Amino acid sequence: MSVVILDYGSGNLHSALKSFERANAECGAGFDIKLSSDPDDVHTAQRIVLPGVGAFADCYSGLMALDGMHEALQESVIQQGKPFFGICVGMQMMADRGLEHGDHQGLGWISGQVEKIEPNDKNLKIPHMGWNTLNQITDHPLLKDIPLGDAGQHAYFVHSYHFKTSERTNDILETDYGGPVTAMVAKDNMVGTQFHPEKSQKMGLALIANFLKWKP
Repeated sequence: MSVVILDYGSGNLHSALKSFERANAECGAGFDIKLSSDPDDVHTAQRIVLPGVGAFADCYSGLMALDGMHEALQESVIQQGKPFFGICVGMQMMADRGLEHGDHQGLGWISGQVEKIEPNDKNLKIPHMGWNTLNQITDHPLLKDIPLGDAGQHAYFVHSYHFKTSERTNDILETDYGGPVTAMVAKDNMVGTQFHPEKSQKMGLALIANFLKWKP
């Protein structure tokens, strides 16, 4: 059984790999965790992870440049319903469109668009960078046994844009940065976090372990 972390030239691949390997070992899920840019590995994987760092359009074009990858993702995630985890821009690419430096097409898996964060407090700088608590909007199995809210665990963010979903039921977590900022979205077999679980220490490892055990 394998979990494939997609390597398309963008993302914290080394730290993501190490975090998934550690969570896999600690929770006893028994997966083979691998980095790959091969669509055949997506076809045979049991779970798929899409990291992403940088601009929306650059990440999307990089992913689409891998011959056969879009088709492999559509078949595996949408048609077969394999568990999917998008991280940072990997989450944003699930949207219909991204509005970073223009208007760019996304995968269209979760309805909505990626917009620039506009804090109410002009003293708050963009990009939003650092540790924040998380506020639950909708329950989800990946949140099992993770303390949330003001007294809960913190997650690490570094971003200038966030995913504004069209359906509130797809919003799982928010954080506050001069107003609500989307922190986690989900639909069916798909989840995504704007924060970096691979950099979020105890909280991130717990979330990854829950993903590895998740049976949507």
